[in-house]
Amino acid sequence: MTALEKLRALYFKATQATIQDDFVAAIDLFKEMTEEADREKAAVFMEGIAEMRREWAGGRPEGGGKKSAAQKAAGKKPAPKKPGVKR
Repeated sequence: MTALEKLRALYFKATQATIQDDFVAAIDLFKEMTEEADREKAAVFMEGIAEMRREWAGGRPEGGGKKSAAQKAAGKKPAPKKPGVKR
């Protein structure tokens, strides 16, 4: 079985419980591929596995899900105004 065939099988067997290990295995399989044509075909499966991983992780990247500056700014509430203080 070629690395591309293994990657395809991994894609179709992935579950929410196995997706993190499947993602790591998919990267290893992709690294084994030397032919550009195989890598182009594999890109579809790689994107699919990455998308499943994002969806099942709640859209948060691994490592704590740091927020961008825009996300932080959107979540901040303005400080309450103190009586008698001009802003």
